[in-house]
Amino acid sequence: MTESRIDETASGGVPIHGGFCDLQVNGYAGVDFNDDAVSVDAIGRACEAMRGDGVGRFLATVITDTVDCMADRMACLVKAIETDGLVRSMMAGIHVEGPFINPSSGTAGAHPIRAIRRGDVDTWRRLEQAGGGHVRLITLAPECDDRLQVTRRAADGGVRVSAGHTDASRDELRAAIDAGLTLFTHLGNGCGQSLPRHDNIIQRALSLSAALQIGWIADGIHVPPFALSNYIRLAGVDRCWVVTDAMAATGLGPGRYRLGATTVDVDDEARAQVADGDGRLAGSVVTMRRVCAVLRDSVGLSADDIDRLTRRNPLSILNEDAP
Repeated sequence: MTESRIDETASGGVPIHGGFCDLQVNGYAGVDFNDDAVSVDAIGRACEAMRGDGVGRFLATVITDTVDCMADRMACLVKAIETDGLVRSMMAGIHVEGPFINPSSGTAGAHPIRAIRRGDVDTWRRLEQAGGGHVRLITLAPECDDRLQVTRRAADGGVRVSAGHTDASRDELRAAIDAGLTLFTHLGNGCGQSLPRHDNIIQRALSLSAALQIGWIADGIHVPPFALSNYIRLAGVDRCWVVTDAMAATGLGPGRYRLGATTVDVDDEARAQVADGDGRLAGSVVTMRRVCAVLRDSVGLSADDIDRLTRRNPLSILNEDAP
């Protein structure tokens, strides 16, 4: 049996060397990283809650909004990193999700369509500067990045570029890979509710998994466990990682919450949906411990594979060594 780095006596299995690494956290324990009024103290409280749930490193995710709003939220996160020791030790940086994504119905997900825009270097430069050197990852739609200029600039600057909220063709994905794209964000989500049976974004991305590391929201809701099992088996566990996509409602139970400018309802089954009633998912409310339980009990993965997906692989994406 492969030596395990997972303590399976803990709830869901907590890594015993440094904690989980979650590359997509929108907020936690009542704190919304996309709230204009979020404070350094609040960000610190979110970190304390994540640490209590076994997280060692994470990326704070700033989602699509006006460029001014995104820049202000990023500046607040930077201030927290630079002034709070706990935040600095846990927050590996910022994940910019948008605004250069596909605005089509379904593909945009919970991102406000009014604020989605095509990729341009000037806007990216503004966001990059607001991040103060702490932007580690950007998610964009390659087909919405004119001449792949943002992809190239970000990759050249050491920022990992990930496709997401996209309906890029296979040729567009290949061109983006040539320009510096190396990842795919939460495949199977941020796409249309109805897809062509064969030529669709899931199949295109999987066909290029030798060149792309693929991420999944492994809460048991965003992707059915049987499908997640198929996808990971096809792409290969060494080419995958998982995230919570946690939002402020994580740990708080059912109710109505905010994710940036979007109102989100959380039901008794821990399903977070945009409050307009159209069924769109809006982040999740699971912990990484719950993700481990899903991967173990519903997907059927070994402790070593769970450790790869929740810790070692995402740390490698950040170019950080796993203890």
